[in-house]
Amino acid sequence: MRTLSVFNFISLDGCFEGPVKGDISWHKHDEEGRAFSAEKLGQGNMLLFGRVTYDIMSSYWPSEAALRSDSIEAERMNRAEKIVFSRTLDRASWNNTTVIKDDIVGRVREIKRSEGKNMTILGSGSIVTLFAAHGLIDEYQFMVDPVVLGNGTRIFDGIEKQLELTLTGTRVFRNGCVLLSYKQKGDG
Repeated sequence: MRTLSVFNFISLDGCFEGPVKGDISWHKHDEEGRAFSAEKLGQGNMLLFGRVTYDIMSSYWPSEAALRSDSIEAERMNRAEKIVFSRTLDRASWNNTTVIKDDIVGRVREIKRSEGKNMTILGSGSIVTLFAAHGLIDEYQFMVDPVVLGNGTRIFDGIEKQLELTLTGTRVFRNGCVLLSYKQKGDG
């Protein structure tokens, strides 16, 4: 059975994006962070996105700028199998991407039960909230930046059930970011 994890940047006040939709300019991405991202992408997980995050990612990673400045991450992002959840997209322009339009909870349950690569959600707050509410997420990883945005979209915005999580790991980065890893309480 496949696992589903989440990786998100968040501010100290729990925002995964600033007041402008898709804004993560406040995140401190440096060489240590790039190496960590390349390592995580090297695991070969299938990547899952909501449409807004997909639009941001698909406009950057295949670009010449990404290939020049973030070559290892770009190569791994572009090669990865990807799913975008969208009611409005009919087809995806980024290579190796499948569009899922309907019954996304049911479809992810099916994918989790099948053989294949583990899955990671990047960004995509509404998808994270939906899948968390349905108990589909096995692991949460949050890169907490030492910044308070004051305004923005909070992770788990609108969730109506309490999530019981167990801390499974921490890592402190030189730039002040802290990676917090959690699993659902009671999961082995």
